[in-house]
Amino acid sequence: MSPEPTEIPGWKHIYSGKVRDLYVPAGGNDVVGCSISNNAQARAGSVMVVATDRISAFDHVLPTIIPDKGKILTQLSLWWFDQLDQVPNHVLSTNVPHEVAGRAMICKSLSMFPVECIARGYLTGTGLKEYQRSGTVCGLGLPDGLVDGSRLEEPIFTPTGKAEVGEHDEAITYEEMTDAVGRAMGERVRELTLYIYSTAERIARERGIILADTKVEFGLDSYFGEVTLGDEVLTPDSSRFWDGQQWEPGRPQASFDKQFVRDWLTSDASEWDGTTPPPELPQEIVDKTRARYVEAYEKLTGLEFSA
Repeated sequence: MSPEPTEIPGWKHIYSGKVRDLYVPAGGNDVVGCSISNNAQARAGSVMVVATDRISAFDHVLPTIIPDKGKILTQLSLWWFDQLDQVPNHVLSTNVPHEVAGRAMICKSLSMFPVECIARGYLTGTGLKEYQRSGTVCGLGLPDGLVDGSRLEEPIFTPTGKAEVGEHDEAITYEEMTDAVGRAMGERVRELTLYIYSTAERIARERGIILADTKVEFGLDSYFGEVTLGDEVLTPDSSRFWDGQQWEPGRPQASFDKQFVRDWLTSDASEWDGTTPPPELPQEIVDKTRARYVEAYEKLTGLEFSA
């Protein structure tokens, strides 16, 4: 099974998601073990977000870890935050305790919106299945004749409701989202999501990678009341990355994300029916998954990953 949350002196573990653990300073709101220039924000509350090596698929946390996955995702998120400097984000400091060095960020404590914001520039996955049934994706009509991997004329915004661990996220309409967060906030997060996708899609394409779709999350900064990008951004866990040279609509694409794990879980080799706890991943799948994550990081950033 996946390991228990790391014990970190000076920090209190408060929550574990599918792949991240959250900590707050053990002594209250004073941030321990880091330097933050914005003292007002530090007083307003901070949280340390630790990316573990856990991996999830089909809303299940798998019993097998992917070595260094948390470090890869954290370093890639930080790189993307720098590229998206027009979008407010939650990062306060990367000066974290040595126990979680390279895989943690100290962040603003946000009041998170109860939705996941998804932008799609290509047709695949659950969007493809809906399109094949009805010609729509999340109720949005698309042209006839599209196939798996087709590029859309314009990126589309398709939010989902945020489910608890072990439950399925459900697609919702834009109107249902604005009912949950308010019209003004809904318009803002849609605008930011499409900006993030369009900017990142261009950057990735220049590096030989197709960004098919991505999921981002937002919350309200409790001190300034500003809509702020939180969690991770544009990683192989939250996005579909395809090899640009091998892209060919009409078939599954060569990917740099956890689709590799999904494919094994749905193959006869796993013997998993989707209703029982998922099986351990074979070492070959673990190694290949890690290699794909590293390759995505290095292709996108131009940097060599070092654990």
